[in-house]
Amino acid sequence: MLSAHEPLHVSTDVLVIGTGGAGLRAAIEIDMRGQRVLLVGKRPKADAHTVLAAGGINAALGTLDPADTWQIHAADTLKEGRFLGDPEAVELLCREAPGVIEELVRYGVPFARERDGRLSQRYFGAHRYRRTCFVGDYTGQAIISALVQEVERRRLPIMERVYISDLLTRDGHVNGALGFQLADGREVIVQAGAVILATGGHIHIYRRSSSRRRENTGDGMALGFGVGAALADMELVQFHPSGMVWPAELEGSLVTEAVRGEGGQLLNSQGERFMSRYDAERMELSTRDRVALANYSEIIGGRGTEHGGVWLDVSHLEPTIIHERLPRMYAQFAAVGVDITKQPMEIAPTAHYSMGGLQVRPQTHATAVPGLFAAGEVTAGVHGANRLGGNSLAEILLFGRIAGEAAGRYAQENAGLPLDKLQIAQKRQRLVQLHELEGTTQRALIDDLQRTLWEGAGVVRSAEGLEQALVHLAEIRGRAEASPQGAGDLAAALDLRSMLLTAEATLRAALMRTESRGAHQRVDFPEADPQWQRTIVVVPRRTDDGPNTGISLSTAELTEPSLEVAVVLDAVEIEAAGRLLE
Repeated sequence: MLSAHEPLHVSTDVLVIGTGGAGLRAAIEIDMRGQRVLLVGKRPKADAHTVLAAGGINAALGTLDPADTWQIHAADTLKEGRFLGDPEAVELLCREAPGVIEELVRYGVPFARERDGRLSQRYFGAHRYRRTCFVGDYTGQAIISALVQEVERRRLPIMERVYISDLLTRDGHVNGALGFQLADGREVIVQAGAVILATGGHIHIYRRSSSRRRENTGDGMALGFGVGAALADMELVQFHPSGMVWPAELEGSLVTEAVRGEGGQLLNSQGERFMSRYDAERMELSTRDRVALANYSEIIGGRGTEHGGVWLDVSHLEPTIIHERLPRMYAQFAAVGVDITKQPMEIAPTAHYSMGGLQVRPQTHATAVPGLFAAGEVTAGVHGANRLGGNSLAEILLFGRIAGEAAGRYAQENAGLPLDKLQIAQKRQRLVQLHELEGTTQRALIDDLQRTLWEGAGVVRSAEGLEQALVHLAEIRGRAEASPQGAGDLAAALDLRSMLLTAEATLRAALMRTESRGAHQRVDFPEADPQWQRTIVVVPRRTDDGPNTGISLSTAELTEPSLEVAVVLDAVEIEAAGRLLE
């Protein structure tokens, strides 16, 4: 609820919205430049969504496989993203990833090591070599702990449990934000020379997802879109092959890819190791989209488990390996009475990662709106139609640093614009109106939206299902606007507002892409179409006098990879073709 207290006014050089890995790393970079920075986040600073990234972080270090190079890492990323990733962004990520690992070691992240002291690296699905560094199966937690410690050492200000509802602009430039404290409803008004969005993705639009409650509601995407930034690749949502299916309150909770990386086997209800039907060469270490589709196919084919899943089994491994390398998974299942050293895990696909998001320039992570930058899962560009496991942690840290440097430079070169008091008053009035909406109704509408997206734009899609979902989404929007007045839940109303936008963008882009590619599977267009090796861009549709009246879709061409990556990519393709002919 909003408070009657006087708003809290804050001024800074750069405002960072989001306190996960991307936001924390951006703030550190800004401080290194000697500029003021303020971090704000909906969750406590040490409990952002990054802590759920369990399996590891990629870099072509060659510690165990000396033949690995950044060029091969880039080739793997482009190929398994079905060539919808931005080659410039991919190459930048893979080239700089080893430096990210070096930095994390300096920050004290206790990566697993071999007996001779080398950093250990594990296999992840669809990687040609072992290039995933890890801390057991809680790598994200270890990285966040190290970054928070560094932020605290630098005494950087963090405002926890603050919900940012609106970006502020002046003369077309983003110059601040408006929000409120979740604990007491006190309004917060921030004036800033530049703003970085590091708020995560939008997968909470799905009934079954690996997000926790009120995470990944797409609010950063909606904030940027609301001031004119474009979205891209919104139809490309990654469904992780393994989320818990039982008990019901834990449905969707992530079962890390590290389980398969350590030798986990997938079995159907008949005891068959079924991946031989879908990717006989790579089996459980195939790409996430293929494994998720295989799991889905077994379930709908009548070969699923009691709770609508399949089995993931590591009981053939030595218990000491499980306790050493998968301690979090052991504890997660032990809490529900399953001993994974002896019993299989019951799992099914779960919405896991937004491969689309705000469109940014790779070298600066600036949006098209002056003063607005973004980093992490809130952005598009790197992953294409299928994200390689382990690439996300490298992405958020590298591009968090790049966004921090670019935003700091922008704020230094552009005098901070004063806030527009009339604009603030109008946005505050809108918050009051949203606050009056009945909270129970808003949460029920969120549940309805999540069911709609799961059924209409899940692992497998069709024109009929997508069109029906769009009709239902319009009904949900109408019910939200007509919600009766009462004791409102402002955060729920804002979550729903963001989810309605990102859900519509996802549905319309999925309907527009008339092919199957990676995580986007259309039963009515089952083959990949070379003409669709393009990015779908979503922009605000405006009338001549300016107001936003909806969304508009178009497409954009992708650039070619550099020659040194193209050569490696060709070699990888030739080798793969040779293996298939043997």
